[in-house]
Amino acid sequence: MGRGGDQRRTHASDVELGSAVSLAQQGDEDAFATAYRLVHPGLLGYLRGLVGDDAEDVASDAWLEIARDLRRFRGDGAGFRGWTATIARHRALDHLRRQKRRPQTSLLELDVLELPARGDTVDSVLESMSTQWALRQIVGLPPDQAEAVLLRVVVGLDGPATARVLGKRAGAVRTAACRGLKRLAEQLASGSRAESAAPAASGTLRDET
Repeated sequence: MGRGGDQRRTHASDVELGSAVSLAQQGDEDAFATAYRLVHPGLLGYLRGLVGDDAEDVASDAWLEIARDLRRFRGDGAGFRGWTATIARHRALDHLRRQKRRPQTSLLELDVLELPARGDTVDSVLESMSTQWALRQIVGLPPDQAEAVLLRVVVGLDGPATARVLGKRAGAVRTAACRGLKRLAEQLASGSRAESAAPAASGTLRDET
């Protein structure tokens, strides 16, 4: 499977997600299950980046709130992803405060920085990687870049939606995402060169995906 497949499927599923959410708001339990199926994997991956092994518990709390407030939501499938990510982030931060720990990926203040790369950097890198590969590499990014990339790659949000979830200016979040994705692109290129140089080696990224 190509590395860009996960991201393309995420965008394609937003139409199905929007329909499911609309029906779920009318009380359709099967539709809510569909919405859960489409959103939960990305949401759980994002929470793993924030709270580690406690992600399942935090996700359960988030889904309880999502179900409770579902009728208040207004928007399409992409908007629902952003709304659920915001709820999940709040629950994660509450959890970390209770545990008296710092978030693993708390976003730093980057408002004074300029965009370091061309505007198409994010989309070009997203098209070149899979969610599984990205999750293995994101842990090595600086915290601000890690959370921005988690929301873009794992949850499937666009730039403005990511900024809304984080409560930051869009330019600052784009900067963090671009820098993180640039690092991932460099790692991706390095991994590809290594695979070409040693095609018979075991345990490569290609073997694992």
